Amino acid sequence: MAAQDVLSQTARLASSSALLQVLFRVVTFGLNAFTLRYLSRELIGVVNVRLTLLYSTVVFLAREAFRRACLSGSAKRNWTKTINLLWLTVPLGVFWSLILGLVWLHLLEVPDPSVVPHYQAGVVAFGLSAIIELLGEPFWVLAQAHLFVRLKVIAESLSVVSKCILTVTLVTLYPRWGLYIFSLAQLLYVSVLVMCYVIYFVMFLGSPEATKKSFPVARVKALLPNFVEDETFVNWKEARLTWSFFKQSFLKQILTEGERYVMTFLNVLNFGDQGVYDIVNNLGSLVARFIFLPIEESFYVFFAKVLERGKAVKDQKQDDVAMAANVLELLLKLVLLIGLTITVFGYAYSQLALDIYGGSMLSSGTGPDLLRCYSLYVLFLAVNGVTECFTFALMCKEEVDRYNFVMLALSFIFLCISYFLTRWYGSVGFILANCFNMGIRIAHSTHYIYDYFRESTHRPLTGLLPSPALLLVYIISAAITAFSEVLFCCDKGWMARLIHISVGALCFAATLVAMFCTETKLIHFVRNQ
Repeated sequence: MAAQDVLSQTARLASSSALLQVLFRVVTFGLNAFTLRYLSRELIGVVNVRLTLLYSTVVFLAREAFRRACLSGSAKRNWTKTINLLWLTVPLGVFWSLILGLVWLHLLEVPDPSVVPHYQAGVVAFGLSAIIELLGEPFWVLAQAHLFVRLKVIAESLSVVSKCILTVTLVTLYPRWGLYIFSLAQLLYVSVLVMCYVIYFVMFLGSPEATKKSFPVARVKALLPNFVEDETFVNWKEARLTWSFFKQSFLKQILTEGERYVMTFLNVLNFGDQGVYDIVNNLGSLVARFIFLPIEESFYVFFAKVLERGKAVKDQKQDDVAMAANVLELLLKLVLLIGLTITVFGYAYSQLALDIYGGSMLSSGTGPDLLRCYSLYVLFLAVNGVTECFTFALMCKEEVDRYNFVMLALSFIFLCISYFLTRWYGSVGFILANCFNMGIRIAHSTHYIYDYFRESTHRPLTGLLPSPALLLVYIISAAITAFSEVLFCCDKGWMARLIHISVGALCFAATLVAMFCTETKLIHFVRNQ
């Protein structure tokens, strides 16, 4: 597949994934706003922090390394061996579910049954849901490698909608069921997700469309583990790369979910405060999840397909190098401007957003300060996502192994800083520690990118430099909206709030105009993709 075709399909995948994440977040926030009126903060804290952490940890440790290794390089490969390798995620998931399930049941603090009933059933259900989701991993990787955009959108949309309908129904009719509600909803979510992929491939394989596309898998039976005579069960090059990524993914999970691990294992916040932190954290990460994550996942595939892993820039096809460098530069500029916009306007509108969403329970206390800090953290997330996306797509096995040592040291430092900052500054300390963590990771990735392109004429890191005129508009907008918040927000009535919102809208419009005038190359890239 030509590099330009890969770019256009990757852009479609990223935009579709972004729209899908919008749906997820909108539905999730609506669900949270609804359940806050029926359930306690403690119950929400246990579900959104404790049990979701169990599920995400099992799934991440069992499949992340396999995904990165099996999506590297061309889609033309020995898919029988790749599929065999991917099925190893299931026993690995069973192993992690059993080990972590015992930790969650016997080593961690158990919530008060009168406040959070059926905790043990919740642990079992969330661990089981991780295993069920891993049963669909070969199907997911096959679809992702061949850029089946519509399948991903339909499967994840149906699963989220099904989960939300069941949750709302049970919360309304049986609020005393406690964790049973979320356990059943989680099991339904993963079951619908896996079944969508299975049904699609059962119908697709052997069809005229599959034959026309010369799809590498001809029969449904080929999606199950298969032994081939006189050949190894798996591709050992992929297996070794998976092991390298596995060591890295273990550390990355600690860095990604570090604050939840500190909350869960060190009890620095009670379950109620964990619930508030998680709601604010989800609100703050809205744009990060529905824009930055799809860009990172989709363009990882693009860079891995266009450039060869482990090869120096001078040994690559120069047309592909030029395209990759141009795309990287524009992606960095895009996420930087989105991050700056959120940082500037998030500071002045955090309290108002929380007051509208959750009332005084969220807008009083540390809630607004949490969201303001998260607005800054989003800027770090934006840049880190793209720089690591490129770095991980190009690193060879030896470079991945070296990076693992860096991640090990960073993991230890991050956990220590999280603990002490939380002791000193409360839940805000978690976000400050995350900013430090992301800053170090960005420094490493940008250093790699600089070294990679040093022997070429391309300088993609210039994407991190906004135009001076646009930067000035951001500074003026920040000052005006901060002054507006002092004058009009948030205890002076709805008319004052509307004035504050109008001021922000005018500043935002001025920022967009400045963006269109100064970043013409970026605007052209976004329109064409």
